[in-house]
Formats: sequence, C-alpha cells, structure tokens
Amino acid sequence: MTGKKDKKNKNKKDSQLVIRVAADERDAFVTLCETQDTSASREIRRFMKRYVAEHKDAEKD
Repeated sequence: MTGKKDKKNKNKKDSQLVIRVAADERDAFVTLCETQDTSASREIRRFMKRYVAEHKDAEKD
C-alpha cells in the first residue's frame, strides 16, 4: 500500500510555469493536441523532460 502512495507523490505536479504566447499559436497547439488525443499540458511536460535530458551534460560546462 505504501508503494502506491510513494508513486503517487513522485508524480505529483506541484508547480506552475506561466508563459505568454500569441493566442493564435496557443489555439492551434491546443487544437492539434486534441486531434492527437493528448493535452497541451502533457506535450509541454514531455518537451521539457526531453529538453532537460538532452542538455543536462551542457550544464556541467
């Protein structure tokens, strides 16, 4: 039972990132995500994870 609770806490989203984008770009992105049966938030999080993974070694320089 605690293993399930630990997993839930690991995936907890407790922070927000506010960005400003043009309304037409946002609308196009949200619409595209919906047509691909995903959410804009999920795709932004996926981009961020991939970007950090690809550039984490550059931080050391």
